[in-house]
Amino acid sequence: MKATIWMALALVLVLEGLGPMLWPRLWRRMIATLTQLPDRLLQRFGGGLVVAGAVIYYMLSVHGGS
Repeated sequence: MKATIWMALALVLVLEGLGPMLWPRLWRRMIATLTQLPDRLLQRFGGGLVVAGAVIYYMLSVHGGS
């Protein structure tokens, strides 16, 4: 299980790095736009990501292959 978590973290880092590597101007504009959003909206967006990640993790751990 420990290796799986490290692999998941590595995948997150790869995916997070694709934006600034491939589309730096677009990525910078997106970050600038995010800084203008109200805190409440960012909290809801972050909460949605956490819930989605938890659901995916649960589904894979219960119904997954290994």
